[in-house]
Amino acid sequence: MSVFEHREFDGHEQVVFCHDADSGLKAIIAVHNTNRGPALGGCRMWPYADEAEALTDALRLSRGMTYKSALAGLDFGGGKSVIIGDPRKDKSDALFGAMGRFVDSLGGRYTVAEDVGISVPDVEIMERETRHVAGTRKGGAGDPSPATAYGVFMGLKAAVRHKTGRDNLRGLRVAVQGVGHVGYYLCKHLSDAGVELIVSDIAQDSLDRVVAEFDAKVVAPEAIYAVEADIFAPCALGAVINDETLPLLKAQIVAGSANNQLAEARHGEALRQRGILYAPDYVLNAGGIVLISQEGPRYDEAKAYAHVARIHDTLLEIFRRADTRRIATSEAADYLAEERFRKTRPQAA
Repeated sequence: MSVFEHREFDGHEQVVFCHDADSGLKAIIAVHNTNRGPALGGCRMWPYADEAEALTDALRLSRGMTYKSALAGLDFGGGKSVIIGDPRKDKSDALFGAMGRFVDSLGGRYTVAEDVGISVPDVEIMERETRHVAGTRKGGAGDPSPATAYGVFMGLKAAVRHKTGRDNLRGLRVAVQGVGHVGYYLCKHLSDAGVELIVSDIAQDSLDRVVAEFDAKVVAPEAIYAVEADIFAPCALGAVINDETLPLLKAQIVAGSANNQLAEARHGEALRQRGILYAPDYVLNAGGIVLISQEGPRYDEAKAYAHVARIHDTLLEIFRRADTRRIATSEAADYLAEERFRKTRPQAA
């Protein structure tokens, strides 16, 4: 199948297939839109079943970054890269060096950062080959996970306020799916706010940590959807809101950090029809990209986190628009983002 005919192709400006025989690197870089500025987005390493699955992820994730940056008020476009491989056993300095050279070959159209399966030290190896990196310790911001979690927390508070009129979370029950880096920090914010936590994860060490520190209750991964909770917070991989899981949900709100939570666009409307308020994922999880967008010699952490906190008000605007037009919140978020990135570049006379 041609990339142009792919179901996830959305007018992407550039898709680069990267191969380095010496290191074994097989990767894809997708640049979706640069109307607001050069593309900025993380690199994901995952044992994809095949190149087609990797391409689907790269196209979807890069598009999401365009919308995310636009709604976060950043002067960046959307891009993403994926490396085909198992992050537990396939990493090497040579592989990340090769990836850095491919990023550099784009001449600044795309800046790479960390994502699932990629750590800050991995990105710092890429930095040996290109200056087009973000989220390194040298830049000042470092690991973006705490900022991402803080943005999710602020957005979750906005959803609760809009749905219930409450300005605090004390006594609420939140089901968190995935308690890795972002999920862990979100659990900390929620625990500090007096929330009862119910969690699931495939990693036992991650579960043990949140149980010990936050007195969380654990359920099996397949049971998390049907938990009696006020809020369902997906913080693992995407497509978790689908035809099979949606009927199981008992929560009033879906608000988490995972990318591409809706298996299909129609599931946003399906949530609305069930009276479940959905906080669009690419709005909610923008804290990390906000943080690393501001790194550099003049990096100011307080200023960066104040920008992240604006996710709260952006979501309230989206919720109001959705209510007024009687459309899904996911649709309202798309419209608002498109207003911002499609009108940025002046039209030719």
